[in-house]
Amino acid sequence: MKLTPELLLSAYVQGVFPMAHDDGIYWYDPDPRAVLPLDSFHCPRRLGRTVRKGIYDVRINTCFRDVIEQCAAPERDGGWINDDIIAAYTRMHELGFAHSVEVWQHGELVGGLYGVAIRGLFAGESMFSTARDASKVALVHLVRRLRERGYALLDVQFDNAHLQQFGLITIPRTDYRFRLTQALQIDAYFD
Repeated sequence: MKLTPELLLSAYVQGVFPMAHDDGIYWYDPDPRAVLPLDSFHCPRRLGRTVRKGIYDVRINTCFRDVIEQCAAPERDGGWINDDIIAAYTRMHELGFAHSVEVWQHGELVGGLYGVAIRGLFAGESMFSTARDASKVALVHLVRRLRERGYALLDVQFDNAHLQQFGLITIPRTDYRFRLTQALQIDAYFD
């Protein structure tokens, strides 16, 4: 099955997302679902100091493909991002639905994240870091951007210890679907 933008958009608005496996693409709809509430996002104190110091330069959508390729790196356990995923999401980026938040230091890409934005939903897909706190800085900037632009839902798919420090919650699939329906009513734009 070819991952087309139409297929991906249809999946996301239904609460489903793809991951690659050795034998093909599988579709996921976790129950419970992990989200980062935008209104109660918690930025740890030390990370807040790092963000305020400005040791990193944060950019939006300047090297999307580089970010997704870094997220796919084998040493990061990014095996669920294969060439088909990279190509499909790069096409989604070209169409204005997939976005990257990039963290730079001394002219080098050292961290970032990417995801899909549809109306008031941002579905975070993956993040990477090669410098201390770089992916976390990207997340802080993402949340700030989503708040400023009126987004309602930051879907992070699965519970993990890395995101728990930011106030991650897990909700039943039915609650997620309700929040998704509400978010899709919002006229929000990432750029």
